[in-house]
Amino acid sequence: MRIVVQRSKAAQVTVDGRVVGQIPMGLVLLVGITHEDTEQDAKYCAEKVAGLRIFEDESGKMNLSVTDAGGDILSISQFTLYGDTRKGKRPNFMTAARPEQAEPLYERFNAFLREQGLRVETGQFGAMMDVSLVNWGPVTLIVDSK
Repeated sequence: MRIVVQRSKAAQVTVDGRVVGQIPMGLVLLVGITHEDTEQDAKYCAEKVAGLRIFEDESGKMNLSVTDAGGDILSISQFTLYGDTRKGKRPNFMTAARPEQAEPLYERFNAFLREQGLRVETGQFGAMMDVSLVNWGPVTLIVDSK
């Protein structure tokens, strides 16, 4: 499981011009799943994301997690994170999990985040989505369960 984590001041995702997920402040997660991923990968990533200390405390140091900072999560499925660009000009997506495997694991990942006490908004799995965010910092990290 591979997740691009972006600290955000505000974010939303729309499908066909309709807002399907929106947060005022927190983390935007682009979530990629490969066919080797299991529920343990989802749990590991959820715990890692929930505990990342990437929000500033009163001293201006990155010491607070999204929970400590009172932020929310906008989680968006993103199979293209497993695009292989090593050969040719067209990405190969063979290592991305098929939707019938990826969607339940994506939903389980979001459930693990909620179990950490986080409010989680999502995009729409498999849809063409427009994502907008104010990347705060910017702070962008990659969490990989492997």
